[in-house]
Amino acid sequence: MKRPAGGELGRTLERFTDYLRLERGCSENTQRAYNSDMQIWLAHCEASGHDPLDMQADAISRFLLAQQGEGRKKSSVQRLGAMLRSFARFLQYDGVSDNLPRLAPLPARTKVLPQVMTEGEVQRIINACEDGTPVGKRDRAFIELAYGAGMRASELCHVRLRDLDAANGILYARGKGDKERTIPYIGAVRRVIEEYIAEYRPKLDKHGAEWLFLSRNGRQLHRETLWVIMRKRGLMANIPAARLHPHVLRHTFATHLLRNGMDQRTLQEILGHSSIMTTEKYTHMDTELRDYYDRFHPRA
Repeated sequence: MKRPAGGELGRTLERFTDYLRLERGCSENTQRAYNSDMQIWLAHCEASGHDPLDMQADAISRFLLAQQGEGRKKSSVQRLGAMLRSFARFLQYDGVSDNLPRLAPLPARTKVLPQVMTEGEVQRIINACEDGTPVGKRDRAFIELAYGAGMRASELCHVRLRDLDAANGILYARGKGDKERTIPYIGAVRRVIEEYIAEYRPKLDKHGAEWLFLSRNGRQLHRETLWVIMRKRGLMANIPAARLHPHVLRHTFATHLLRNGMDQRTLQEILGHSSIMTTEKYTHMDTELRDYYDRFHPRA
């Protein structure tokens, strides 16, 4: 293996980022996650005296096992392993490594049921936004759209005014892989969005922004900000902290639609899943929750 000099490591990592974006077509979220994971690998290598470009299988296995032993979630350990696999492929592609090592299998992922809110909890968190301020109206519009359309947090951040077909109650969203899909927004969701755009969003828009959801300074909201909004409003509504992240609203949207009789194929299209297997987890989740209720609830 040819080892770049100390200053070259940074340039190698920059080329890795370009590789993820241009050659692999990874989303910004994936690039950001891999960059965060790379810092964990670099810190481990610095502490252990290991060359971060030495991608031997035994070294990676020890690293992953150490991360698991420190209590890191199995899904996080899996992602670390996936990042290192991609990095090893890149080093071969970039001519830094002469071979692609056979990496150790990743730890098995434990099946975990997604968190879901009750209809009452959804209403409580919506009510917690009603403080009469532009920010409160924005927060309600975000929560109504997340629950009413089942959108991912990253999709919500990137909704532009021109993506809304107000006349027909249709929203054009770009999901994973930059795939566009149409999502209906009707009823209460539509009324809340229209009120926010007409009366409250102008009070936040200081720069003529194109984004639907704006910060107090009139800037585009980021995914992390949506998590902060969920946590703030959820705690005000006395909802358990485990349920306070934006993706829970997507899980809740899907579960409630299935319970009310929507078929899986239609739900798959609305959620933007490329595989029906991903959508089926909501059916399994609903069935398992009902089984638990039947087995353990004293009034079942």
